[in-house]
Amino acid sequence: MSDDMNIAIEKILSEYRTIAMVGASPKPERPSYMVADFLINEGYRVIPVTPMAKEVLGEKAHPDLTTITEQIDVVNIFRRSDEVLPVVEQAIAIGAKAIWMQEGVIHEEAACMAREAGLTVVMDRCMKIEIAQRQSP
Repeated sequence: MSDDMNIAIEKILSEYRTIAMVGASPKPERPSYMVADFLINEGYRVIPVTPMAKEVLGEKAHPDLTTITEQIDVVNIFRRSDEVLPVVEQAIAIGAKAIWMQEGVIHEEAACMAREAGLTVVMDRCMKIEIAQRQSP
C-alpha cells in the first residue's frame, strides 16, 4: 500500500466521525450492513443512503446524499464502480470531506475529481478491515 493511501486512511479513521453509507442494505447478510454495524459499534455515526429502505440499523435511510441535512465527513460507497461518478459529484456538492470506495470499487476519474475538489480519497479498501488491522497488536 502506498504511503499516500496510508496517510489518507489514517486521516479518515482518526479525524472523521460522520459517515454517509451509499448502498447501505437493511439485510444483515450483506457486506454493507455488516460494515455499518461494525462502524456504529466503533463509535462512528453512520447515515444510510439507499432508496430501497426506510431505515437501516435503526437509522433513517436517505434516497441520496442531497437529502441529508447534517454535515457529512465521509461518503463510503458500496456501489458498483460504474455507479460511483454521480455519488462523488453529490459528495462534492454537499461539502463532504472524504470519499471511501469499498473493496472492489475503483473509479479513477471520480477519485481525481474528488481530489481536485479537496476531498481525501481512499479506493478499493474496506473500512472495517482497516480499523480491525489498526486495532490488532
